[in-house]
Amino acid sequence: MTVETSLADQVIARYQKAAEINLSNPHRRGNLISLPAGDGVADVMVTADLHGNRRNFQRILELAALELHPERHLVLQEVCHGGPTYPQGGGCMSHLMLEDVARLVSEFPYRVHFLLSNHELAEMVDFPILKGGKMLNLMFRAGLQEMYGNRTADVRDAYLNFLRSLPIGVKAGERLLICHSLPEKCDQNPFDPAVFDRPLVDEDLACQGDVGRLVWGRDFRQANADAFAQQTGAQYFLTGHEPSTDGFQTPNSRQVILDCCCQNGCYAIVPVDDQISYGKLLAEVQRLHKPTPESYGM
Repeated sequence: MTVETSLADQVIARYQKAAEINLSNPHRRGNLISLPAGDGVADVMVTADLHGNRRNFQRILELAALELHPERHLVLQEVCHGGPTYPQGGGCMSHLMLEDVARLVSEFPYRVHFLLSNHELAEMVDFPILKGGKMLNLMFRAGLQEMYGNRTADVRDAYLNFLRSLPIGVKAGERLLICHSLPEKCDQNPFDPAVFDRPLVDEDLACQGDVGRLVWGRDFRQANADAFAQQTGAQYFLTGHEPSTDGFQTPNSRQVILDCCCQNGCYAIVPVDDQISYGKLLAEVQRLHKPTPESYGM
């Protein structure tokens, strides 16, 4: 299969531009986006795992209405691996959503923040993910091959460079840290917050490295959240990573987990406020779609 040069080159250029914007973001400090209260940022819309769910992605864009709210920022995470497949070869089509995210970063520079998540990290480091009897990484690359043919390697290099430019967290005001998950056993094996500030090395991205722990962790104990708060200086955490049929979870007194790839997917539009409380944070959680009888199993 031969792909028109213009199509592949357009996608490559889109990734390159988005990576440059990520790295030059004036809100960025190392690997962390810092949005201070009262600095021209009114609120931040936080979403979580999408995994190729096109319906929920489009709804997020409608609700964010970034063109109408110039002081709003949007946090996206984990779009790779999932959703529809190509009808002929069965390759995963979620690479198209990754391209859409890069386009958004360019259309709304410094206001769209795509966080590094475990599935994007798996693409970066060639870590295989098996789910439902399918190798997700291979399906993703098969989708690229179906779309880009002999330009697949060039496009892949471009999206890997884009992924390497991603921040690993967003600090909204002094109290709220938005990241993909919490590292496991922070109370026993402290997390090193220096990874927010310094250039990342391969050891950071390994499963037991601090970035790997941050995006793969599923330790929801109160003691773990308390230890992570002490280590990062944040009080509350708005995360994704954990599937939830209700669209959100409150596993401890510091953390709210969102899920955007299910039928009851939820989001939060949070004011950038140094006085944010857990109750105020939870009150901002809303459903992407109006509930239907099916939402309640009726």
